[in-house]
Amino acid sequence: MHLHASHSSLLRAGKLCALAAVAAGALFACTSGKTTNDYTRLSGEVFTTTFSIQYDLPTDYSLAVDSTFHAFSHSLNPFDSTSLISAINRNESQQGDSMLREVFLQSVEISRQTGGSYDVTCSPFINLWGFGFEKKDSISQHTIDSIRAFVGYEKVTFDGLRMIKADPRMKMDFSSISKGYCSDLVARMLLGKGAKNYLVELGGEIAYQGVNPQGKPWVIGIDKPVEGASAGSEQFQVRIQLPTTAGGVATSGNYRNFKLVDGKKVAHTIDPRTGYPIQTDILSVTILAPSCMLADGLATACMTRRAEEVPALVKHFPGVEYMLILGDGKDGFRTLMSPGFERLVLPD
Repeated sequence: MHLHASHSSLLRAGKLCALAAVAAGALFACTSGKTTNDYTRLSGEVFTTTFSIQYDLPTDYSLAVDSTFHAFSHSLNPFDSTSLISAINRNESQQGDSMLREVFLQSVEISRQTGGSYDVTCSPFINLWGFGFEKKDSISQHTIDSIRAFVGYEKVTFDGLRMIKADPRMKMDFSSISKGYCSDLVARMLLGKGAKNYLVELGGEIAYQGVNPQGKPWVIGIDKPVEGASAGSEQFQVRIQLPTTAGGVATSGNYRNFKLVDGKKVAHTIDPRTGYPIQTDILSVTILAPSCMLADGLATACMTRRAEEVPALVKHFPGVEYMLILGDGKDGFRTLMSPGFERLVLPD
């Protein structure tokens, strides 16, 4: 699934895109240009993905955006060897910061509401199984049990700004929630500069508020398959008009990647509670939430559930709406939207 803003040419989805270690010097490549009504537009590449930013101020805040990306990377980028989370994972330090604490606390809340099926400590299981999930016969229960001893969000706590792990073998990876958080950080920076209307997109995760340069609510498009169409057939876009109050949109999964099991399309993911891969009928999730961080984390969490379980899960989080893409037999897809999400859809 892909998200596109109607006034941006660089919006691309790509959920769970890995954060890459940054080279020395500038963190991102950026181009800027003015749109109408004193809106400024910045776009470029960062963390191996693209970003596009629009806001209702005439000043070019490229340097402030760069500073925000640097601060985020120093805190939460697991592929930056100098980051705080890297040092914690290597047991060289327990020192966190306010950003790491904020993301951790949000991830814990999602973990609690999912009963642990969403868990930022489960990377050892992901590394064990790999992306193909073809190792089931070669991985023993003993191996699973040995890893389970140091997997579990409840085994990590914060004391002030210190992150304390119950087992030194534990490793945290916030990639499933931190890209949305980074979009939120840029939005906060713009608010601090006086912006009242903005759209911040980072690798398909969007933080937004207010209206576009034409004075109308922001409109984004979501690529999805034609109802009942066969895999690989022509896609089309659902256009949704975003609320004017601050919020975020994020996507997890990819309806183009699935397996056929007993004639049904299923996606594979890891259940941290058991250590084994599980199958879900949800192929892709788009979440709209009060923050992009929450949207990002919940989109990932929904991929650990079946479609009928999603409404009960999102009820724990006020202001959340969703659209699911489900496998419909061997050759088709179907979509399922919450009533609130459906009301945002614009006519063709």
